[in-house]
Amino acid sequence: MAVDLSDFPITQRWPATHPERLQLYSLNTPNGVKVSILLEELGLPYEAHLVDILKGESKSPAFASLNPNGKIPAIIDPDGPGGKPLALAESGAILHYLAEKTGRFIPQDPARRWETIQWLHFQMSGVGPMFGQVGFFHKFAGRDYEDKRPLERYVAESKRLLGILDARLADGPWIMGEDYTIADIATLGWVNNLITFYDARELVGFDDYPNLAAWLERGMSRPAVQRGLKIPSR
Repeated sequence: MAVDLSDFPITQRWPATHPERLQLYSLNTPNGVKVSILLEELGLPYEAHLVDILKGESKSPAFASLNPNGKIPAIIDPDGPGGKPLALAESGAILHYLAEKTGRFIPQDPARRWETIQWLHFQMSGVGPMFGQVGFFHKFAGRDYEDKRPLERYVAESKRLLGILDARLADGPWIMGEDYTIADIATLGWVNNLITFYDARELVGFDDYPNLAAWLERGMSRPAVQRGLKIPSR
């Protein structure tokens, strides 16, 4: 039976060639690649639509119809709960949803499952916002500010967060020990972005965190991660 997504206004701006597949509206930013990496890891069929945030497309009425907050990524799952299409925004919620739906990259043991969700929220509430501020004040418009206290504040907080992750990774190859989970998938792109695109490796003393550096190398060597980092390409 054909899938009809016409009730979603976003499909007028970004038409679905394969409406039976999961629709991804994103850009390969640290937040965007969380979902593309997970989709590549899962091997689920999906269709990626590039939302150019530099052109303001995420603030357009078409995109806002899916996410009023105007932030990528967002998805439409044509086979949502009860077999009905589901629109979902916020990268952490999307990761949680897809992991729960497929039963993969999230532990089945209830206690470990909730611990994984805890580390997912750690990325959402700390790593992403703080690393993003470092990028703004170190590489982008904020670097021209004469007052360097904001940069110093966010660098110090980022170092603290890196230290927490490094200590956590002393006990195993992944954030959840032997299990590679959505906690890793959520965090990999942000740590990689901090030391590459933001050019902050020396600024945050990244080489002082050997466990974290080894984790990043392991994660980046995964083929699905390499593919996901390029989807949708800028």
